Amino acid sequence: MNANYLFPHRYKKWGLLVFIPSLIIGFLAARDSMGFSPDWLDVTVFTIYQQDFLGEEVIFGLIPNNILDEIMGILIIISGLVLAFSKEKVEDELISNIRLKSLVWATYVNYGILFLAIVFVHDLSFYWIMMFNLFTILIFFIIRFNWQLYKLRKTVSDEE
Repeated sequence: MNANYLFPHRYKKWGLLVFIPSLIIGFLAARDSMGFSPDWLDVTVFTIYQQDFLGEEVIFGLIPNNILDEIMGILIIISGLVLAFSKEKVEDELISNIRLKSLVWATYVNYGILFLAIVFVHDLSFYWIMMFNLFTILIFFIIRFNWQLYKLRKTVSDEE
C-alpha cells in the first residue's frame, strides 16, 4: 500500500518525545494557576485582532503577550501530527484500516463531546472546553490508534 501522506517511521519517537511534555506544559500554562508563564517569554507580538476584558480592541497591531501558550500549542499540534501520522514499522492494509477507523472514531467522540458541551456548558467554562477541543481529536486518535495496535499485537502474540 502506498501511503504518501504519512511521515517516515523514524519520526514517531521524536513526535512522542515532544508531544507528552508539550501537552503537560501546555495544560499547566493554560491553567496558569501556578504562575507557570515565565517572565522571559513576555514579548510584544503582532495581532490581527484582540479585545481586552475591559473592551479595548486592537486590530492589526502590537500587544504585550506571554508566548508560552502559543509555543506549547504549536508544539502539541506539530508533534501530535507527527506522532499520529508516522508510518508503523509494517504499514499494511490492516494498519491503514485501523488508522482510518481510529480517525473516524476520534472524530465522532470529539464532536459528541462538543455537542454535549454546547448543550450543557456555558459562559467562560465553554471557552475552556473549546480551547481544549482544539487538541482533543488528535489526542483521541493517538490513544485509540495505539490501543488498537496494542490489542492487535497482543492477539498475534497470544496466537503464537
